Amino acid sequence: MLSFDVGGKQAFELSLADVSQTQLQGKNDVLLEFHVDDTAGANEKDCLMEMSFHVPATNMTYVGDDNNPPAQVFCDKILSMADVGSSAAEAVAVFKEVTILTPRGRYSVELHLSFIRLQGLANDFKIQYSSVVRLFVLPKSNQPHTFVVITLDPPIRKGQTFYPHIILQFPTDDTIEIDLTISEDLLASKYKDRLQASYQGLEVEVFAQILRGLSGAKVTRPGKFRSSQDGYAVRASLKAEDGVLYPLEKAFFFLPKPATLILHDEIDYLEFERHGAAGTSSISSHYFDLLIRLKSEQEHQFRNIQRNEYHNLFNFINSKNLKILNLGEVQGPSGVAAVLEGSDDEIPDFHLERIKYAREGGGAALDSDEEDEDFVADGDDGGSPTDDSEEEGSDASEGGEEKPIKEKRKETTAPKPAAVRKKKREEGDEDGKKKRRKKDPNAPKRAISSYMYFAQSEREVLKKTNPGLSFQEVGKVIGERWKKLSDAEKERYEESARQDKARYNKEMTEYKGGGHTAGPDSESEASG
Repeated sequence: MLSFDVGGKQAFELSLADVSQTQLQGKNDVLLEFHVDDTAGANEKDCLMEMSFHVPATNMTYVGDDNNPPAQVFCDKILSMADVGSSAAEAVAVFKEVTILTPRGRYSVELHLSFIRLQGLANDFKIQYSSVVRLFVLPKSNQPHTFVVITLDPPIRKGQTFYPHIILQFPTDDTIEIDLTISEDLLASKYKDRLQASYQGLEVEVFAQILRGLSGAKVTRPGKFRSSQDGYAVRASLKAEDGVLYPLEKAFFFLPKPATLILHDEIDYLEFERHGAAGTSSISSHYFDLLIRLKSEQEHQFRNIQRNEYHNLFNFINSKNLKILNLGEVQGPSGVAAVLEGSDDEIPDFHLERIKYAREGGGAALDSDEEDEDFVADGDDGGSPTDDSEEEGSDASEGGEEKPIKEKRKETTAPKPAAVRKKKREEGDEDGKKKRRKKDPNAPKRAISSYMYFAQSEREVLKKTNPGLSFQEVGKVIGERWKKLSDAEKERYEESARQDKARYNKEMTEYKGGGHTAGPDSESEASG
């Protein structure tokens, strides 16, 4: 004990076993730092971190000389009695110069019988095994390092900062040989099936096995998920910090900081949000966001995930029966069209095919969940003169035949007073959009593709078996199923498409031979 007396009476006393570091500051000051372990957890608002003593040169209790002033004598006395590095020989195993990302630094990691000790140049942590909840061993994608995460409850504390996860980083390929400093009797009795007398192999695996044996905590490793690069995680960013997101069997884990563990049981729903749908640059369409909303209403948004990871993530999340929303993709025609036009996905986009088919005259054949008439606003533009003119002009489909119509529409939508537009609608403007959009009801129905035949049949089945899927989710599932079909399985749909094409050509020939005059839309259909 260190007793501090004032006027012959004790003012306070300290246990030297709680002192983790002591050092001389200047010539007359001695700094004492105290252990911070899990006992100083989240339930304690304040704890003693450090204390500084001033030992003047005239001090008569600790007499010094020119080379060792009284402060140095006092510091050496504390070192001889305090718990500063003295227990290293008692450690079961020691791993030196380990890189720890949180709390950041290089530490000597000592594994004792009842606690872990992290000794660094500036910090010293003592963590009881009773606080270790779980260990995670997670290899980094395309890098020669592996994360070992020690999850704690309660967390350790440094000042006002709490650390629920200790993140260590080991070189994946480094090997080690180590003999445990433990008696044979204790090894045979208490740790018989949990520890060996010696270990040899990869350093990260040896560390995990010894820590697991001493703490009794379970180890979590990557599950079935694989990224497009055959890794265990996808690159993402959270709160402006770049890192990697690990989809595990029972949780999501974002590392290295802010280290965020999200259990599947805590999730209310997930939402995929595509970039580029709000008029941003086209390069951003190569990325998407994943929003995870918890039952506690807290949200975590993982940004800038590469789009080639979408299908792997979607299929994995769907296999875990987690609720998925895709509301982020429905953001207005111009943005969605821009994203779809720049898409390099091999899977057909069901939503785009449906729009094209509806424009070509076959819209009645599909039972849509959306009210998607051929956009009444084209003929009923009663809003401000600049409300939708430019947005409509940017709504590009994959086919080139729509572009002249879009340009003409933009020209005819010149700013006019609302009263004039209302009058023209009431009287029936012969030169307006209604005349241009008019279609002959007797014109033959456009032929549809083999994919659309497949989509019609699959969509009804999906709506019955998965009533909770949104329209966009249905399209994604149909596209994935179409991609997996063999040529033989596609043949019956292609045959239906060929028959429908022959029917259309025959009816169009009879239609033109009957003296009908095709309007602009009909000419476009005939040329298609």
